[in-house]
Amino acid sequence: MNHVARWRWTLPLLFGVPILALAVWGTVDNARLFFTTLLNSLTLASLYFIVASGFTLVFGLMRNVNLAHGSLYLFGAYVGWMVGEGTGSWVLAVAAGFAAAAVVGLLLQVIVFRHMQGEDLRQTLVTIGISIVLADLMLWWFGGEIYSFDPPRAIYKSMPMFVVQKYPTYRMVVLGIAIAIGCILWWFLNRTRVGMMIRAGVDDRGMLAASGVNVQRVFAITFAIGAGMAGFAGVVGGTALSISPGEDTRYLLASLVVVIVGGMGSIAGAAVGALLIGIAEQFGLAYAPTYGIVFTFVIMALVLAFRPRGILGRPA
Repeated sequence: MNHVARWRWTLPLLFGVPILALAVWGTVDNARLFFTTLLNSLTLASLYFIVASGFTLVFGLMRNVNLAHGSLYLFGAYVGWMVGEGTGSWVLAVAAGFAAAAVVGLLLQVIVFRHMQGEDLRQTLVTIGISIVLADLMLWWFGGEIYSFDPPRAIYKSMPMFVVQKYPTYRMVVLGIAIAIGCILWWFLNRTRVGMMIRAGVDDRGMLAASGVNVQRVFAITFAIGAGMAGFAGVVGGTALSISPGEDTRYLLASLVVVIVGGMGSIAGAAVGALLIGIAEQFGLAYAPTYGIVFTFVIMALVLAFRPRGILGRPA
């Protein structure tokens, strides 16, 4: 049996059997708690995927180590909050969060990454420094207070779900947004001319430039989209949960784990990774709160042991 065939059997055994066992035990023990936790897992995984989708473009596909991605999430959230407070429009807040993070990401690509292509260690150290500076500036300007958004009135209500009596409608909207973003990004990268140029530029930049394509412009646009997705997720996440100092580190770590587990450069892999991490976190908190955080890293360790390039990662 070859390596690919072995992996097709290994993946269900590693993750499918424990999840199935947990489902059977959970429904027997406390069905309401189980289904509430399952819905929370799906909505948290959706938020992780939205954040990690931008990180997948920048880190997984373009191989740019941007450890300031979490700071872009928090910056977009704060900008969106200011616009939302000033205009009363959640849609404008989302647009402002995306645009603000995209502009900062574009500046990072032009000023920093364009001059450090292939220098992973330098990119890591520089972006760590940038993230620390941005975090301190945001703490100085916004303070240590916790902010939150009110979702649009049309979805600011509850709906019955399975055995759960009431579940926030907005959280289900986040799930729908994540699915839509995943489909759009997959179509953009695999079915459009620009997406094909992005993938070609990563594989052979010299050949793409020789064909008359402005590679730097393509990479700058891609980086701006990836950064903008972080800001977009900041507003969406700030509506579902809250905005506070430290969220940048949390979502940067979540994005790293999701991309590592799902596979570098794979949108579908990011979705699978986000789902596994969301399930591990929420069920860990519900059924084993003392060791909940450990489950995330157990999943990452198992994937790295059996599939070093990630579940759906492509060969380098």
